[in-house]
Amino acid sequence: MIQQEILPFIPQRPPFVMVDKLEQADENCSVTSFTVREGHLFVKNGLFTEPGLIENMAQTAAAGTGALAQRNNKPAPVGFIGALRGLQIKELPAVGDTITTTVTFIHQVMNAHIVQGSIRIGEREIASCELKIFLQAEN
Repeated sequence: MIQQEILPFIPQRPPFVMVDKLEQADENCSVTSFTVREGHLFVKNGLFTEPGLIENMAQTAAAGTGALAQRNNKPAPVGFIGALRGLQIKELPAVGDTITTTVTFIHQVMNAHIVQGSIRIGEREIASCELKIFLQAEN
């Protein structure tokens, strides 16, 4: 079940939520956890598929950005994946697995944020990539 505490930090809503809990958020790093559940939008044949892993990394970045915005009494910004680089998927998590995702801020150029994502099951890294995420300008 989705932790309701995550929803203020991300623009997505069920069934398109790929994070359950924000574990850590600061200016340099965001960490979330997510338990793969049967019937989820991106579960096929008992496995959480590649698009779900990519979106999980993006939502981890969004959750961290949203938490920082909330601390500054601002709304969570909306972002869009602009590009992926170096995507490596070594293993797909199964229903019942809990994944921990870490997104580390690399740099920013205007409204483009470059981050490095890494997904683990326990100590095993199962996926990683660099994402370019564009944030919508505030109105």
